[in-house]
Amino acid sequence: MLKRKFGDRSDWQRVLIREYAQSFIASENFDGYVTLIKIVKVSDPLYVEYNGEKICIGDDGYLWLQQFPSNRNHSVTTMFDSNGNIVQWYIDICLQNGISDNNVPWMDDLFLDLIVLPSGAIINKDVDELETALTDGIIDKNQ
Repeated sequence: MLKRKFGDRSDWQRVLIREYAQSFIASENFDGYVTLIKIVKVSDPLYVEYNGEKICIGDDGYLWLQQFPSNRNHSVTTMFDSNGNIVQWYIDICLQNGISDNNVPWMDDLFLDLIVLPSGAIINKDVDELETALTDGIIDKNQ
């Protein structure tokens, strides 16, 4: 089963207080929804580890700016620390992007993710999940 992820991250229980905004942009350079979550207060900071380096991607004062481009098969989340520095770009490869009945953008995650760090390092994430989904018939070769 594909995971549907919503731009407001309303199911994110670690975030105790948040501010949320979204907008639709139709321009020559971008067509789609953009969402912004300001993480005001978390129960615990969120850390990830890449190649032995521990990085905080969610804490008080962090911002998550997510792009849901129309008619594309990806979504990009730019994560900023409390000083406005980019922590990482997280690119979800997805089946499609859409908008819910209550006007919140979503994407259907196709398991494979790319992480780009400010250093320029690129990390392929969840390749094994993608292969398992294909083997188990959750997705097909076209997807």
